[in-house]
Amino acid sequence: MKVLLVDGYNVIRCTPPYRHIAEDDLESAREALVNDVAAFAQGEWDATVVFDGGNNPNSDGLPHRIAGITVRFSPYGHTADSVIEGLARTARERGVRTDVVTSDAQTQWTVLGDNVARRSAKEFSHELRIDEADWRESNPSGSSASRIEDRIDPNTRAVLERWARGES
Repeated sequence: MKVLLVDGYNVIRCTPPYRHIAEDDLESAREALVNDVAAFAQGEWDATVVFDGGNNPNSDGLPHRIAGITVRFSPYGHTADSVIEGLARTARERGVRTDVVTSDAQTQWTVLGDNVARRSAKEFSHELRIDEADWRESNPSGSSASRIEDRIDPNTRAVLERWARGES
């Protein structure tokens, strides 16, 4: 399976609709991105969304599984970029095709090579919107039962909020 590594805050800061959601509620923007990545990755990608937790002394950097993908906040003292670079290096050493989603130039240059490619945050967000449009076209009833964001339970939301605060 291919590996997809997403710099969460980079995508949120660089692209609508996440940027607009984050203006009012950062937690909702994180949730929307995680849901969209989970829908995109289904069965094709081993996806990880990394958020920067380096300034949070309670952030332990442990990976958590949600909606079929991995979500991590970088550990205290480390950036999301350094976590992504390490994950990309490990995937490259294993010979696994890996796509890194970031618009950070330094990270782009660090991860590129062999089986590792990069997508900008804007490109990836556009691809997510195209996939969503395809889904809506193939599901004209608009049934919300098929949308991940409508299936995520309140306990899972609470867990995401605790992780964002660096609590286990």
